[in-house]
Amino acid sequence: MVKTYFKKDEWFGNIKNDTLAGIVVALALIPEAIAFSIIAGVDPKIGLYASFCIAVVISFVGGRPGMISAATGAMALLMVTLVKDHGLQYLLAATLLTGVFQIIAGYLQLGRFMSFVPRAVVVGFVNALAILIFMAQLPELTNVTWHVYALTIAGLGIIYLFPYIPKIGTMLPSPLVTIIVLTIVVFFMGIDVRTVGDMGQLPDTLPIFLFPDIPLNLETLWIILPYSISLAIVGLLESLMTSTIVDDLTDTTSDANRECKGQGVANIASGLMGGMAGCAMIGQSIINVKSGGRGRLS
Repeated sequence: MVKTYFKKDEWFGNIKNDTLAGIVVALALIPEAIAFSIIAGVDPKIGLYASFCIAVVISFVGGRPGMISAATGAMALLMVTLVKDHGLQYLLAATLLTGVFQIIAGYLQLGRFMSFVPRAVVVGFVNALAILIFMAQLPELTNVTWHVYALTIAGLGIIYLFPYIPKIGTMLPSPLVTIIVLTIVVFFMGIDVRTVGDMGQLPDTLPIFLFPDIPLNLETLWIILPYSISLAIVGLLESLMTSTIVDDLTDTTSDANRECKGQGVANIASGLMGGMAGCAMIGQSIINVKSGGRGRLS
């Protein structure tokens, strides 16, 4: 069991690139986690706690090395009504039940059905997501100062041109260079642009063990059951779809059934640490792979 779940080459076979890619993903995850928390109607720290817990746990128990899991927009949308009608404690309970359903799906070997999904569906999924991500960024580019457009163009320029610089172009991921360089420029030049801190207050404490404070009865079960089933299904579909895409990008294979169980364990951990349910993130996973991340360390 130890040899199966802790393969040395999956953790330490690509230390430099995994570390750098992981830093890129971590920095990119912060504003997304806050945004998804706002969508779900909860405090920003709920999404940040979830992203921290899920990303760490899935790196140990997931079936796809190099794939990033955290709080996601698809899952957040399913929580809105539950949070609005019943509050955060019921969301945490639903998150725990979601994890249980996903573990059951893993033991029932439902992951094998992903092999029947046509490639055209996967391509359509990726393209549709790319359009949604682009459309979601448009509000950040409207009614803003010229500095925002200048920084955007500079950022795209660094991302696409930095890899062509002799010798140093392949030493660091270009997205990481972009974040560092533009952050330094904005800080020292005092440019007035919107920052991550403007999206919501960041937590100043680590997550702690927190069992949902709800009555343990059938009434509670019937309240959270529909949401948990929906979250479990959507989470597994997006995770397994993302896993298939990462398989293609890296020309490797993954364990779909182990990924189902891993997602379940990660969501249970998130719920017990005060976080919302999450799943694999195709955008962040591709960023990780394109930045050189391949192993669990990333």
